[in-house]
Amino acid sequence: MTDVTSQPSKPAEQDRALLTNRQGHPVHDNQNQRTVGPRGPATLENYQFLEKISHFDRERIPERVVHARGATAFGYFEAYGRCGEQSIAQLTRAGLFQEEGKRTDVAVRFSTVAGGRDSSEVARDPRGFAVKFYTEEGNWDLVGNNLGVFFIRDAIKFPDFIHSQKPDPVTFERQDPNRVFDFISQSPEALHMITLVFSPRGIPASYRTQQGFGVNTYKWVNARGETTLVKYHWLPKQGVASLTAEEAAEIQGTDLGSHTRDLYDAFARGDYPEWELCVQLMEDHEHPELDFDPLDDTKVWPEESFPLHAIGRMVLDRAPENIFAENEQIAFGTGVLVDGLDFSDDKMLVGRTFSYSDTQRHRVGPNYLQLPVNSPKNARVATNQRDGQMAYAVDLGERQNPHVNYEPSILGGLREADYPAHDDQGPGITGRLTRKRIARTNDYQQAGERYLLSQSWEKDDLVANLVGALGQCDRPIQERMVWHFLLCEDELGQRVGDGLGISADDVRHLEPLATHALGEEEQQRLANLGKNGPRDVTGRTMTHCVPNERATAPTS
Repeated sequence: MTDVTSQPSKPAEQDRALLTNRQGHPVHDNQNQRTVGPRGPATLENYQFLEKISHFDRERIPERVVHARGATAFGYFEAYGRCGEQSIAQLTRAGLFQEEGKRTDVAVRFSTVAGGRDSSEVARDPRGFAVKFYTEEGNWDLVGNNLGVFFIRDAIKFPDFIHSQKPDPVTFERQDPNRVFDFISQSPEALHMITLVFSPRGIPASYRTQQGFGVNTYKWVNARGETTLVKYHWLPKQGVASLTAEEAAEIQGTDLGSHTRDLYDAFARGDYPEWELCVQLMEDHEHPELDFDPLDDTKVWPEESFPLHAIGRMVLDRAPENIFAENEQIAFGTGVLVDGLDFSDDKMLVGRTFSYSDTQRHRVGPNYLQLPVNSPKNARVATNQRDGQMAYAVDLGERQNPHVNYEPSILGGLREADYPAHDDQGPGITGRLTRKRIARTNDYQQAGERYLLSQSWEKDDLVANLVGALGQCDRPIQERMVWHFLLCEDELGQRVGDGLGISADDVRHLEPLATHALGEEEQQRLANLGKNGPRDVTGRTMTHCVPNERATAPTS
């Protein structure tokens, strides 16, 4: 049994108020979208999810709800024309990758997630890493972060997660560790991300010295309509460097915008940062032989089994001419794909695809795609969309009859394009409509492996940061987090527990969460809590094994 949200409430919970939507309907499942089978795809009539996420998208005007603090830069992407040693055309028909040396203009926005527009750029937080490719086939947006995974695997939980990271809605106090870990302690899928955010990699030394990831699983489609699962990685040629909390505090004491200044100062001196774009590939099916689901965005694909293949490089060489026009109003969306690139059934990706574009229409306006920074630079736009707030152009096609803003028509209107290849693609999908989590959650293994594969100074910093934050939490939250960490890896749980004065014996009595069913291996680890010994990571290579330099605050 992999989904336990339908179990009846415990007697101690009977006096708690029921969660409803704003129509007064009781919410029976606030953990899972409605999908065809547990793995998806999601269905369009997800009323509870759409109401929840669309309201969340509109909670701030006009500042971004998330990723408000950020910096945009411009440059180009140069394709290698191959994927590793094979022609890339065998894998995808996307035009921007086909020709060696072909350059495509790009805009990149780096950002923090939780802070406001004027917050510190060295706060502990994931960094947004969003790239807009202005291709000849239209725009492609690759929207990810610097850490490779995310806190949740189903987008229906995104408003809850972000609310837990934001200030208290009553006191508007700063980010409150008690609220943060209250949510995390009940959401063990977040543990992998926690081992990254609370490590030094949660505070990059600069935007130039951080990795980037697409995070979600996508698909490539070739000319024959054959599909391949793909994950994207940006590797900085400058190397990876991070800060400790002490170094970050010293920097933000005098400069809240240190990352933006560092990036634009580099441009001014002719030092143009570069990243290599690499991909991991996997056959397009469920892969029951793996101990994780390849569509789970809380997991990485081990590189010893799914190696990286370089497909191009990105160089940034220009700052915006106007911060408002090109940074505040630039808009990205995971649904912005070109031919040869496609979606997987990743539940987080499906939800993000609705949410991002919906947010931009609310925040910037229904005609946000007409703004120069968002509009295609190398492809013609011709739509039947008209009017709306702040419309300043008409998307007329060449020789289009301006009186005809509908289709079909024989009076000179627009026509449908011919399909470039097969319309039917990918494996067949069968399943009953349901609200279920995926079967292979396995929330502890990669978090424990990540800890063991960390550098010594990263381990020390991670433990110190967790102890410092959890030390501000209520005792039940502390105990549950130590319980979780012991299931991840003995040493991690013991070190955090020692810092809090909590031993394995103190938490051994805790039952698994009612909303989280443990797998067989996890049950065995629970039976030997704190006495499992280190996991075997021999030969294991994870996406975060790129060496991390310990940076220091610049001296004045």
